Amino acid sequence: MSWPTDLIKLNSVYYIFIMKKQNALLGLIRLIRPRQWIKNSFVLAPLIFSGHFLDLISIQSALFATLLFCVASSAVYIVNDIHDIDHDRLHAKKAISRPLAAGDVSIRTAVLLLICAYLILIYSWFLVPQVVLVLLAYLLLNFAYTFYLKDQPVLDIFTIAVGFVLRVYVGGIAIGVPVSSWMSITTLCLALYLAAIKRRQELASMSIKGRQVLGSYSPELIDRYAEMAGTGTLIFYSLFVMSTKPELIFTIPLVLFGLFRYWFIVEKLGAGESPTDTFLADWPLLMVVCMWVVICIGALLPK
Repeated sequence: MSWPTDLIKLNSVYYIFIMKKQNALLGLIRLIRPRQWIKNSFVLAPLIFSGHFLDLISIQSALFATLLFCVASSAVYIVNDIHDIDHDRLHAKKAISRPLAAGDVSIRTAVLLLICAYLILIYSWFLVPQVVLVLLAYLLLNFAYTFYLKDQPVLDIFTIAVGFVLRVYVGGIAIGVPVSSWMSITTLCLALYLAAIKRRQELASMSIKGRQVLGSYSPELIDRYAEMAGTGTLIFYSLFVMSTKPELIFTIPLVLFGLFRYWFIVEKLGAGESPTDTFLADWPLLMVVCMWVVICIGALLPK
């Protein structure tokens, strides 16, 4: 056999080896779901509303808490994917997008990555014990969700929503400021709104076998849940602004537009099964959220 032929075969083997390594790396990245980390921006809410966003120490503390929540949420995703691997294979999108269901990452590798995430959180206990204590509550809540609560109607939606409240709460702990009741109830209603719509779209796009709890819902019931939660979000946010932060009065129309726009995307474009993907894919919604953040920071600047 001539050496050019041997060289071609060697290059082919090397190419296959490199491609396998790249696919494995991409699979690990998809396993921890970095796109979903945008949800952890809720941790920064107390930093903005407290007016501490110009304090370097507060910024560092809030960002560190956000980073730890990213680690904790990725650990939750890994546990969930390991547990739901058979169900995910029944879902048209998840069978491809979830690396465990698609066979891109082995369960052994996923467990090793999960252990690494837990070790990071254990080490962080010695740095910010109060923050890690809330993260522990978040992990336990989602452990219960994965193995039991996700199949319990209404409780499944509320469990998702409480996770967002914990994000806001840990943000307050990180910078040493109390989280107001207004902020907590507004966050809860907003998260219930998003979670209800997520279930609505899952009900429309996947079989009951893919998620058992969907058999307990109907589109009409879920629509009423979403309407109640959306209305509550607007009411409680407006009361919060008018009673404690009147300088943010001009952000109320932005919140109203955001709720309307999100429902439009769900109803007319069929999105909403993944709130993160819906948010990132719609430029009007992304723009209004950015405007809301800019106006909040501008209005809350120390005089």
